[in-house]
Amino acid sequence: MELIVPLNVQGDRPLYEQIYQYIKDEIRKGNIRPEKQLPSSRDLAKSLKVSRSTTQLAYEQLVSEGYLEAVPRKGYFAASLDGIFPPVARSAVARTDQKRELSSGMEQENAGEQLFSEKMEVDFSPRGIDLEGFPYATWRKISRAVLKEEDRDLFLKGDPQGDLILREAIREYLHAARGVNCDASQIIIGAGNEYLLMLLSQLLGKDAVIAMEDPTYRQAYRVLSGVGHKVLPVGIDKNGFCVKELEDQTAQAAYVMPSHQFPTGIVMPVKRRQELLSWAGELPGRYLIEDDYDSEFRYKGKPIPALQGMDQTGSVVYMGTFSKAIAPAIRVGYMVLPESLLSVYRKKGRFYSSTVSRVDQRILANFISGGYFERHLNRMREIYKGKHDVLLGALKPLEKRFEIKGEYAGLHVLLTDRKGEAEQALLAKAEEKKVRVYGLSGFCMEERRAKESHTIVLGYAGLTEEEIRKGVELLREALK
Repeated sequence: MELIVPLNVQGDRPLYEQIYQYIKDEIRKGNIRPEKQLPSSRDLAKSLKVSRSTTQLAYEQLVSEGYLEAVPRKGYFAASLDGIFPPVARSAVARTDQKRELSSGMEQENAGEQLFSEKMEVDFSPRGIDLEGFPYATWRKISRAVLKEEDRDLFLKGDPQGDLILREAIREYLHAARGVNCDASQIIIGAGNEYLLMLLSQLLGKDAVIAMEDPTYRQAYRVLSGVGHKVLPVGIDKNGFCVKELEDQTAQAAYVMPSHQFPTGIVMPVKRRQELLSWAGELPGRYLIEDDYDSEFRYKGKPIPALQGMDQTGSVVYMGTFSKAIAPAIRVGYMVLPESLLSVYRKKGRFYSSTVSRVDQRILANFISGGYFERHLNRMREIYKGKHDVLLGALKPLEKRFEIKGEYAGLHVLLTDRKGEAEQALLAKAEEKKVRVYGLSGFCMEERRAKESHTIVLGYAGLTEEEIRKGVELLREALK
C-alpha cells in the first residue's frame, strides 16, 4: 500500500516520531485495517524523501508497542487490536463526541441521568480512564503465549468460581496490596460487578434489606433495587457511612466503599470502620458489602487497608474489579465471600457457569503473576498523579469560592460552592463554555439530598494534561 505521511520538517518533533505517531493513530482509528501490509521501510523512506534509518526507527517502535507485526521475508503488517481495546477517537472533539454517544448508556447510568445534546470542548467525566496507558505490547505477548500453549482444557467449561490459577493470583495480590485475608476457594470471578451483585443477591435472599451510602455508585443501586431488594439510603458525614442511622432499621446488609467513597472521596477512619464491623457482628446473617473499586490510586500516604482485613466475625463480602486499574473492556471482577456465605453459594450458586472466558482468565492470571500488573499500576499512578497535580494547580484560583474535596485519592475531585449556588446553575454556566461537569445530585438516591446539592464532580483520568488545563480555564471563566 502507499502511505502518505504529513511531515513537518520545520517542527520540533523528530521525523521518525511523526511517522510513528501518524501510523499508530491510523491503526487505532481503523484507517489502516488489521493484517494490512505497509510499505517497506526502504519504499516509505523513498516516498517521504527521508533516510531509511528514520522510517526503520519508526517501524521498530511500532513493532515493540504491538501496533505492527514484522513477518520475516514478507514485511510489516498492521496488528489487530480487536478485543484488546476500542480504537481511539480522531481528536479531542471526537473523543467528546464518542463519550456523548455513550451517555445514553454508561454516563447516564453512572453520572446522574444528565442528557447531553451539544458538543463539548472538554468533558470531565468521572468514569474515564487513560486510554493511552493500556499495555498493548505486554497484553499481546501474553495472549500469544497463552494461545501457543495448546492447552485444550482452556476451551472446556472450567470451574464456576473461575480458574484456580487466576483466583490464586488475585488472592496473593489482595493480601499483599490490600491486606485481605482469604483463601482462593473464597474467591468468585465474574464479568463485572453487576453479575457478582446479582449472584450475591441470590445468596442473601430477595427479602434482604440493603443499606447504601447516599450519594452512592448508582449502578450498584440499580442492580440491587432492580432484582427486588429494598434499598435503604443512609447519609454520609465527614467520616463516611452514618452507622447510627441503622438503629431500629431492618437492614441485613450495608453496601459501603470505605477506602474511597464514590463519589464523595471520603476515606473512612478506623473508628467508623469498627462501628460498622460491630453492627454487622451484632446479629448472625448481617453483612457488609465492601466495594473497593479504585483503592490503588492514592496520592498521599499509603493505600488504606481493606475493611475485610479487620473482620473477625466473617461479616465482610469484599468486591473489586480491574476496570479502573487496567481497562473496562477487560470485564473481570471478583468477590471474596466469608465462610458463612460460601457454604450458601455451594448450595445455591455453583450451578452458574463462570461468565469470564477461560482464555481471558489465563491471560489476566499471567499478567498479575508475572509482575506486569504491579508495574502497570506503578506507571498509571504516576500518570494519574501528574494529571491530579495539574488539575489541583489549575483549580487554585477557584479555592476562595469552592471547597475542593477528595483530592488525595481516586480519579476525580469535587467542588462545593461556598456561596450555595444551585448545582444546576453551575452545570449550565459550565455548559455555556462548552465544558461538561457532573452534578453530585446525579449520584443521590433521595430527592431531598439531590435538591440540596451545590457540588460538581470533575473526573480527569480520561483527559490529557493539556485538556485539563483548557477545561479548567474555561470553567474559571464560566464561574467567575
